[in-house]
Amino acid sequence: MATKHENDGGTVLERQEAKLKPPPMYQVLLLNDDYTPMEFVVAVIQEYFNKDRETATQIMLKVHRDGKGMCGVYPKDIASTKVELVLTHARKAGHPLQCVMEEA
Repeated sequence: MATKHENDGGTVLERQEAKLKPPPMYQVLLLNDDYTPMEFVVAVIQEYFNKDRETATQIMLKVHRDGKGMCGVYPKDIASTKVELVLTHARKAGHPLQCVMEEA
């Protein structure tokens, strides 16, 4: 972007720095229910969020205790895709596991 300035000899353009802000990030959360087996939740976290077994177990326990647990923070498109993949996988396996995203 440039700004014009009139000068005796002509027009002078000054460069202005464009201020870009990073895209908003979204948390992907799993929500607790009374039906989805804990082992299934751990497997989902490992498969779709690339967590090791110990970390996946800790997230699953947080979901169990607190009602929800964060699996990761991603740009909107990636977060949305992960939510859809988890929901599709859970439905195919016959589990009511809920996965949502919210702005971080």
